[in-house]
Amino acid sequence: MTIKYVVFDWAGTLTPWHTVDLAGIWLETAREIDPDGAPDLAERLFQAERELMARCRDTQGSATLDEVFRAVDVVPDGPTIATYRRAWEEHTYLDPDGAELLRTLRERDLGVGVLSNTLWSADWHHEIFERDGIHDLIDAAVYSSEVPWTKPNPLIFELIAERLGAEDPGSCAFVGDRLFEDIYGARQARMRTIWVPHSAIPDEERGSDSAEPDATAHTLKDVLTVLDSWAAQQPTS
Repeated sequence: MTIKYVVFDWAGTLTPWHTVDLAGIWLETAREIDPDGAPDLAERLFQAERELMARCRDTQGSATLDEVFRAVDVVPDGPTIATYRRAWEEHTYLDPDGAELLRTLRERDLGVGVLSNTLWSADWHHEIFERDGIHDLIDAAVYSSEVPWTKPNPLIFELIAERLGAEDPGSCAFVGDRLFEDIYGARQARMRTIWVPHSAIPDEERGSDSAEPDATAHTLKDVLTVLDSWAAQQPTS
């Protein structure tokens, strides 16, 4: 089937892979909430996040940042969220090749989507895309924090295909860095898959199921090469 839409994972795909000090981020956040009890609170926040993310992988049920705070009986105020966001900001910037790739896809009349497993709100992601100058290059996005499922549940892949206007998920290519959530999940939804294998996925975050990708792109620029090779294989009438 001809590819008409290209859907991207966000963290580790549209952004470069980062090894993130999650415990350190929670310590900064906890100091804003309770300076005296920050180490203990930070550890409880860190463990709550780990448990929720493990649930997302194991059951493909979604979670939110608010749930992390609720798990430790904290209602975060504006300064707390601002501190958390500042601690994450350096890890949220677009890959240097990302904007050019998305512009080229749009110039080729290909729809562009984003599908992310995330605890963060859609609004926060939209602000990040606005900052990086690509918000207007994305036709549709689905964030697990806004729906009941996470990748690799095929329902979340089918939802992004629907929002893009695809009559069949088979007309979508999915680009991601994780063999479980991204490649296995997209294949369950009958999408073609492009693996970007530059991420050092921790062992505890690797799912039990994985799949061979249809193609591998070692950089975002290579995505165009893959799409061109697939187009060349299409029969001509």
